[in-house]
Amino acid sequence: MSSLQELVENHGGLFGAAVDTLQAIVSDWQILADLSFADLLMFCRDPSSGELTVVAQMRPYTAQTIYYDDLVGTVFGPQERSAVQRAFDGGRIVRDGEPDWSTGVPVREEAIPVPFEGEVIAVVTREANLSMVRAPSQLELTYLQVANELSNMLADGSFPFPGEDPERELAPRVGDGLLRVDPSGTVVYASPNAISAYRRLGVVDNILGRNLGDFDLDDVAVLEALADGEPLESEVEARGAVVLRRLLPLTREHHVLGGLMLIREVTELRRHERLLLYKDATIREIHHRVKNNLQTVASLLRLQSRRLTSDEARDALGESVRRISSIALVHETLSQDSRQRVSFDKVAQRLIDMLSTGLTDPERPVRMLLDGGAGELPAEVATPLALVLSELLQNSVEHAFPTRGGDIVVALERRSASLHLEVCDDGVGVPDGWSLERDANLGLRIAATLVESELGGTLEVRRRTDATGTVCESLLPLPR
Repeated sequence: MSSLQELVENHGGLFGAAVDTLQAIVSDWQILADLSFADLLMFCRDPSSGELTVVAQMRPYTAQTIYYDDLVGTVFGPQERSAVQRAFDGGRIVRDGEPDWSTGVPVREEAIPVPFEGEVIAVVTREANLSMVRAPSQLELTYLQVANELSNMLADGSFPFPGEDPERELAPRVGDGLLRVDPSGTVVYASPNAISAYRRLGVVDNILGRNLGDFDLDDVAVLEALADGEPLESEVEARGAVVLRRLLPLTREHHVLGGLMLIREVTELRRHERLLLYKDATIREIHHRVKNNLQTVASLLRLQSRRLTSDEARDALGESVRRISSIALVHETLSQDSRQRVSFDKVAQRLIDMLSTGLTDPERPVRMLLDGGAGELPAEVATPLALVLSELLQNSVEHAFPTRGGDIVVALERRSASLHLEVCDDGVGVPDGWSLERDANLGLRIAATLVESELGGTLEVRRRTDATGTVCESLLPLPR
C-alpha cells in the first residue's frame, strides 16, 4: 500500500510543508472520529483531472463503522462526491441536509476543507451512520458539540495545534475520560471515567460546576495554557495514583471558547515502567560485578603465571586469561545497555585491539583488520561468539606465522536470519589432509564446541585456495 506522502504527491500534486500539514492531521484525527461517532475520509484533488482520491481513512472507536473495506487509494469523480467538490471550490464546511443511502444505510456527510497558505489542499469528510440514531445522552451531546468545534478549527487551520507532539502510545483517548471546561476553566461536563480518575487522585467532591483552580493539582499551568489557547500535556501524581491529562483549547477566530481535557489514569503503566527500570538497573549492576570479578580472576592468573618456571604452564595460564578477558569484555558492554543487546562490532574491535597488543611479537608483527559488521546481537549470542572469535584469532596468531608476520582479516556479514563470520590469514596454512575433528588443538575444539552447541551453527577450517593461509568460516543462525 502506498504511503500518505506518495498518495498526496501523486494524486494531489502536493509536496513539502503541505504534506506535513496533512500528516499532522492524520496523526491526531482519531479524536475527531471518536467525538463525531463517524468515519473520517481525507480526499485530495488531482490538479489536472479533478478526480478525488481517498488518501487516508479513520474509523471511530465509539460507533459502528460505515466502511468495512479500506478505501485508501479509491478514486471518485467530482459528481460522485459533490459535497467534497463544493468544499474544495468554496473553502467552507459543507453539510448535506439529506442523508446519503449509497452504502445501504443512511449516512450524514459533512465535508471540511483543509486550508494551507490560502488554498484548500484537502477535504476531510465526517460520515455518521444515522441508522443507529436514538435519543442522545448528555455524554453524546457533549462529544458532538466538541466535535463541531474541532471541525471548525480544522477548517480555519487551527487544528491540529502546530508543534504539539503528545506521547502517542499513552496519550489519553476520548473514551478514557473527558472534561469540557468553559473559557474561565469551570467544568461544564465531566464523563464518568474522568470523575473516577480525579477520585483516584483524592478529589472526592463533585467537580461539575467547579473551577479547575479549586481542585486540580496542576491548575496554574492548565489555566494559563487555556487562557493562551495553547495545548498542554501534563502528568499529576497523588495518593499513589498517576493521571495523564491533555488539554485542547477550543478556539474560533483566535478567541478561546473553552477547552477539552482528555484524562487517562496510567497508574499501573507507570508502576510497571518503574519495575522495568529497577530490573534493568539490577541487570546492569550484575553484569558490572561479573565483569569486575572476571577481571579479578584474570589478574590473579597473571600473578600466578609470573611465579611459574614452566613455559608451557605460563602459556596455558595466558590462554585462560585471554578467554576470561573476552567474556569480561561482553559483560562490560552489557553493563552499559539496558536492552541486553550488544553492538558486536565494538566488541570485535576491542578484542582485536586487545589480542594485537597481548599476542603479537614485535619482531613478527601481525596486523588484524575488521571488515563488515554484525550489528546488535542479544547477550546469549554475543558472549559465546566473542569467545569463538578470540579462539580463532589466537589460533591464527600462534600457528599461522612461525617465522614472519602477516595479516588476519575478520569478516562479519549479517544476513536476514544468519551471521557469517570468517577469520582469514595469509600464514603458512593448515597441512593437506588436515581435519578439524581429528587434528584441532584445544582452542579450535573450544571454538567448534561453542559454535555447534551454544550457537547452533557450523565451523569449517580449511586451507585457502586463492593464496597461502587458512580460512576459518562459521555460519550462525540468529534468533528472531
